[in-house]
Amino acid sequence: MNITRQDSFFSWAIVSAVITLVLVGQTHSQTDASNDETATRVTSVLQRIERHNFHPIRGGFTCDRQLNKHGVADYADTDWLVRTLAVRDLIRLGLTAEGPLTASLTNANPHVRHVSVMAMGILRCTNATSALERTLREDGDDVVRSQAAITLSQIGQRSSLIVLRTAKAEDKSRDVTHQAELAIHAIEHGHTATPELAAAWRGLDETRFGKVKVGELAPDFQLPDTEGLNWRLADFRGKKPVVLIWIFADWCPVCHGEFRELIELKRSFEAIGAQVFTLQAHDVFPARVMVGKELEPKYWFSKTSFKDSYTKNIWWPHLVDRAGAVGAEYGAQPLAFVVHAEWINRPSVAIVDKEGIVKFAYYGTYWGDRPSIKQLLTMLERNDYRFDAPRRLKSADAQ
Repeated sequence: MNITRQDSFFSWAIVSAVITLVLVGQTHSQTDASNDETATRVTSVLQRIERHNFHPIRGGFTCDRQLNKHGVADYADTDWLVRTLAVRDLIRLGLTAEGPLTASLTNANPHVRHVSVMAMGILRCTNATSALERTLREDGDDVVRSQAAITLSQIGQRSSLIVLRTAKAEDKSRDVTHQAELAIHAIEHGHTATPELAAAWRGLDETRFGKVKVGELAPDFQLPDTEGLNWRLADFRGKKPVVLIWIFADWCPVCHGEFRELIELKRSFEAIGAQVFTLQAHDVFPARVMVGKELEPKYWFSKTSFKDSYTKNIWWPHLVDRAGAVGAEYGAQPLAFVVHAEWINRPSVAIVDKEGIVKFAYYGTYWGDRPSIKQLLTMLERNDYRFDAPRRLKSADAQ
């Protein structure tokens, strides 16, 4: 039988088509298997959240279940650790987790929804924008809606401005309206989540959490300030003592009070040669809002302007501690409890002496629990680091 060139061509075309179909089928099979594996891993992470018994949240504040007071008295409590590691593990899965995370927005557990929404912002899950907008409009939990506003700003789609403006005008929670106001400004000015934020979350290492001990050498770190200038703790060794103060966010009246104290006591700190840093466990945009370098939101707790005085008078660096990575190492416990519908670190402070030794470390039990700026100054002046906190919460077991 004679085989013509044309017959040969068609035979090869058929073989090639079959090979292509087989390869495509294998690729789809591999993709489906990969998607199934990711969905399983997301489910596993979120089940850790579902199984954990978190302290209750009332009116946008975590309340100690034993004391029925704002905060968490027990420093050994693991709420913060469970939540922090869950967010980290979701970020490590990357954008492949987007589909399962979007599906979890209907989960009955608000803690699951919050963790999912938070991870989606850090990952910048643009395909989930519509679902997140619906969450902002319809979710019954203030904390979840607040985080949805933050997440939409981190993703940065201008189409989200409509739902954010509606939330700012109509949401029943002033905490949500505040986050919507920030989100609108962030999107309008292109302030999305930075790649460094996701990198910081991926790099969290629980073996280094809580490593700081009074009397031992302070762990070194390097962090940027709100202008992008990097600061390294070791650079001050042998030169001057260092004060580290982890604040919450721009909505915190206690934090603004501490800023005012720092401004008032500038000369006193300079006289003893101390270096002060405030630190914020956020990305760069929220940190810049805190120091008056972006918009000035409408605050319910003050009728005076912070922005003008802050931009002129803040004399210390405000450091961007993304993912609370340094805070976790220093014992500040990122995502410890909710204040004004946002998960924040414990109010924490550390003093490192001129030789790099930790002389003092304090971790508060609620939003207003730590030494005042004046008390920190007095400790340095007197070289006496004893501190009694009369309003510190004490767990029922400790009473």
